[in-house]
Amino acid sequence: MTKNTISAIVPVYNEGENLMELYDRLKTTLKSISEKHQIIFVNDGSKDDSLIKILSIAEEDSKVFYLNLSRNFGHQIAVSAGLEYCDAECTVIIDADLQDPPELIEQLYKKHKEGYDVVYAKRKKREGESFLKKLTAKFYYRLLKRWVSFDIPLDAGDFRLISRKVVGAINKMPEQNKFLRAQIAWLGFKQTHVLFDRETRKHGKSGYSYGKMLRLAFDGITGFSDKPLLFVSRLGFLISIFSFLLIIYAVFSHYILKVTITGWTSLLISTAFIGGIQLLSIGVIGEYISRINSNVKGRPLYILDSTNIPSEEDKKA
Repeated sequence: MTKNTISAIVPVYNEGENLMELYDRLKTTLKSISEKHQIIFVNDGSKDDSLIKILSIAEEDSKVFYLNLSRNFGHQIAVSAGLEYCDAECTVIIDADLQDPPELIEQLYKKHKEGYDVVYAKRKKREGESFLKKLTAKFYYRLLKRWVSFDIPLDAGDFRLISRKVVGAINKMPEQNKFLRAQIAWLGFKQTHVLFDRETRKHGKSGYSYGKMLRLAFDGITGFSDKPLLFVSRLGFLISIFSFLLIIYAVFSHYILKVTITGWTSLLISTAFIGGIQLLSIGVIGEYISRINSNVKGRPLYILDSTNIPSEEDKKA
């Protein structure tokens, strides 16, 4: 039986300037919902004073817990670590950058009490983000929605409330390449959304570089769709047909029309084109093989340096 009504998981990476305000707002909101609440900060290898501030907050508030990872394992793994340790009827995932307002949790919780297992925050506006980031995100999530076999919400990040049974189901997913918003959608539990305007970041810089976002995008596609493999195989089939027809035309031209096709240009263009397709195909196949390799190794998802959450042995003692 769960000890708390609601818990909040906060992945933290170099968010020292935001933590105190986030804690104050988050604490007020959770307390208005229930006295039985907990906050779990997951320090994902921060290089600033984030850990010091988290430890200070935890010393003052018995409802605040922390997981200090041994290094930076990434946002999705940090959240996954928090999900393994949370103990509540429902859990909220919220970033520490204050772009997602903690006050919205009350609305998420009200929807949850209506019988929904997943209540995600859907963005109406995204302040403080570049046009390129908005455009690429919009294109990617609509492409992913078309390529997967289940319904994945658009214009929604990881800010959401999930029930205890959703947390339990996610914790049973052993894959190393985490993409939680798709994993939660794949489960198929009853879900709905609450609209909100996403605010601009108050302090610091986002830890999500374009490289990390591209890696997350690949994880989403290769983890939940085999369409890239189908695309590559069909492309190879079409190029084979085209090449075969070109060979027939060359033979026909030489022996019937008495015109021999010559020229280095056509040879170089065709070679470069086919070489590019081959590299693309190898790259796509390599992404899937890389996922298999990561999971076969059997390494732990993360390494925990320290925590104030008592272990099962401590609880029994």
